[in-house]
Amino acid sequence: MPGGLSVPRTAVVADPDGARLATNAQALRDAGYRVLCAEDAEALAAVLAASEPSVVVVDTSLSTVETAAPLLVVVDLDDPTELAAMQPSGIHDCIAKPPPPRELVHRANALIDMVARRKAARQETEALREQLRQVSAAVRATNDPQEIARHVVAGFGRTFKADYVWLATFEDDRVPRINASWSRPGLRPLTPASLPDEQHARQTADLLWAGAETSSSAAAEESTAEEPTAGQAPSAGIADAASSLAVPMGEGNSSLGIIVIAMLEQQRSWTGAELGLMQHVAGNTAYGLIQSHLISSQQQVVKQLQQLDKAKTDFLATVNHELRTPLTSIMAYLDMIQENTEQPVSPEVHQMLDIVVRNTERLRILIEDMLSVSRSGLDDSLMHLTPVRLGQTLDLVAAALRPLATLQNVTIAVDAVPEDPEILADEVQLQQVFTNLVSNAIKFTPSGGRIEVGSESHAAADGTRWATVSVADTGIGISSDEIDHVFTRFYRASNAMSGAIPGTGLGLAITKDIVSRHGGRIDVSSTLGAGTTVKVSLPLGADRSQEN
Repeated sequence: MPGGLSVPRTAVVADPDGARLATNAQALRDAGYRVLCAEDAEALAAVLAASEPSVVVVDTSLSTVETAAPLLVVVDLDDPTELAAMQPSGIHDCIAKPPPPRELVHRANALIDMVARRKAARQETEALREQLRQVSAAVRATNDPQEIARHVVAGFGRTFKADYVWLATFEDDRVPRINASWSRPGLRPLTPASLPDEQHARQTADLLWAGAETSSSAAAEESTAEEPTAGQAPSAGIADAASSLAVPMGEGNSSLGIIVIAMLEQQRSWTGAELGLMQHVAGNTAYGLIQSHLISSQQQVVKQLQQLDKAKTDFLATVNHELRTPLTSIMAYLDMIQENTEQPVSPEVHQMLDIVVRNTERLRILIEDMLSVSRSGLDDSLMHLTPVRLGQTLDLVAAALRPLATLQNVTIAVDAVPEDPEILADEVQLQQVFTNLVSNAIKFTPSGGRIEVGSESHAAADGTRWATVSVADTGIGISSDEIDHVFTRFYRASNAMSGAIPGTGLGLAITKDIVSRHGGRIDVSSTLGAGTTVKVSLPLGADRSQEN
């Protein structure tokens, strides 16, 4: 039997020439084949459908047959018609008519062995590809650079049945420093003395990366040059290894690391498929290490920013506390001096005290604004939500600010509304929102001006109900170039600066933060020299309850 197999191979022989068919079939039978014969295409198709032959030997006239088995075509090399009738697809080999019996058997055996080797190589490559695909998947599944390196060295070691695998990155801003190794079970771990130094490893990786290559070396080979020539990598193998393979890792125009696979007892030759798959995994590894380094750096920056933000918040809270305590005493003593009837102060002193009181009040508002800024961005758990009547809140704010408006000869008008909508909100913060808006309007409206405060309820396109409050003034307005910046902390419009109008630039920033935390929105429209309108939209009670 061919190849000494215990199970005979099956050959299908098809030829319209009966004599040649008999001769070829007998030659294969004498060689130990089980032979099935066919004289035409119909009979051949029936035989192939009923069997799984090891090889199919056919005449040129029947070479169009479709079969998964190795196909050996018997052709008259002197007949142009037969040569033209040859169909290259599916034909593995051909032999001249009439084939000598021994030559026919030899070619059939060789064809079967060749196809089997190719099939085994394909299966081995596919298994290799699947194993390395799992390594790449493990690399992509983590952002820990050490874990990425462990997956790669262990994956390469098990996949290629290596004795040692070593992965190292170089001093490079793109990746962290890593030195990972894997040893076959039963072997002692690699020591630093058995590894190449970083200079040689980097030189090897740079040359290989520049040429998009890998480097294989054997212990028996001796270098004849002290320095590598162009295109030739210096040794970066592992000590006492019979053979080793170096695979560079890199990005762009430079390498950033190297992977070395070592065999201790025998030399290892590498197929093109193996080298290609290793380079692919090395590329995934480099990308994963770069990404993990970026993520780690970003996380460190975020952590530092969070620490700085907390320090800022703590500092502002402490400063505010330390400022408010003496300020409260100052304001109390000022009230006592002004209200003292037993020893009244002179009109001149009383006027100076009024100036002190006004500036003390400005300082108190500034401190409150700073405290609000330090608290902004905190979660909604610090809000005390209760049902609040919007119209009632607007009336309270207007009543509190009318004395200030009267002092500046500005009129505040609150439009009456047929219904007073209920808002689910923090009442103190809501009053702060409208106090900021109305006091801003008073501040930027010249003598004789007017401020209109109105509200309305309406339904949005998605069915939710909203309440919108508008505060419109006839003040100095804001230019179109600056209106997009009014919610920026500490920002002040140029006409406010040139007019020496007092303020910190915090009011609208605080207002927007409070409105946002209530699930609302705030919009500003303005005409320079004609006035400004600010609209605050808040979800009504039922919608806000569902949102919370």
